[in-house]
Amino acid sequence: MISAVELLFIAFSSSLVLALLFTPMARQVALRFHILDHPSTPIKTHRDPTPYLGGTALYLATAVVLISLRFATHFPSGTLRSLRAILMGGGFMAAIGLVDDVKPGGLDSRWKFFLQVVGALLLCSFDIRIKFIHPDWLAILFTIVWVVAVTNAFNLIDIMDGLSSSQALVAAPGFLFVALPHEEIYVNLAATTLAGACLGFLPYNLSSSRKIFMGDAGSLFLGFTLAAVSMGMSYSGESDFGVLAPIFILGFPLYDTLFVSTMRVAQGKSPFLGSKDHLALKLKAMGLSPAGVVFLMAAVAGVLSVTAFFVTREPNYVSWFLLSAFGVVGLYVVLRLHKVKVP
Repeated sequence: MISAVELLFIAFSSSLVLALLFTPMARQVALRFHILDHPSTPIKTHRDPTPYLGGTALYLATAVVLISLRFATHFPSGTLRSLRAILMGGGFMAAIGLVDDVKPGGLDSRWKFFLQVVGALLLCSFDIRIKFIHPDWLAILFTIVWVVAVTNAFNLIDIMDGLSSSQALVAAPGFLFVALPHEEIYVNLAATTLAGACLGFLPYNLSSSRKIFMGDAGSLFLGFTLAAVSMGMSYSGESDFGVLAPIFILGFPLYDTLFVSTMRVAQGKSPFLGSKDHLALKLKAMGLSPAGVVFLMAAVAGVLSVTAFFVTREPNYVSWFLLSAFGVVGLYVVLRLHKVKVP
């Protein structure tokens, strides 16, 4: 009988190895069929055409492991149902992103939002939704908003090598440790498998000679999967503020999305059009190297995940103090970075 720890180790290591194998294969396919990201607009930060399809490798590594473990291990029916929802919904998101990657001009933003809503409804049909809101119709509405917000947040921050995948690499264990030891098996398994796949993809994404982008296929898949994982557990055992733990764990992608959207609206621009006002690009303009920005943001995400853990375990007054502290810091960062101009 495989223990829970052994199962999670197998899931992590298997997805890591598969991602290390699938990613260079996806790169060769992208080069063979000229599926490349051309730096054709001022928003692009890379100089040379770069292969896409890294997101396909991420999804395949995750899916193969979860499907294999499904047949090698006896799971409760509820776990199988939830894993099926993640595989179907995640595959749907990856397919949407892949079409957006390869279609000249990409998909219309309205179509992307509509299809993301369909993906959120798919999760609801498998009973993966926000459980602490009533009545059910309101919970479904908030679930749709949450899934679409997180999915697009990971899509929007994918503007620098390693940024989106490193955020997912930190967030996934964050959900795992908050969930242990009693939460849904699917949460622990999906989070661990996703983390392994991200770790296997990162060396190629950060490489100068074997570089590959995840594209929208990867960023939409990562955001959707983490949104689904976040709704598989309860957070308010000790503190009423525990329900805010997912916002902490996914803090940087959500914060950047809110920051960028607010700045664009304030300037009279559409929040759906690309621009160089992301936090990562502003930090780079302040003198940090791209690697330094990615490391700093991963470290911030790690601090936020640790904070989320304590928010779910500590009394209300401790949670309130942590919320207030991060609120003040967040406001300071907004005011400071708002003045930074990105060339």
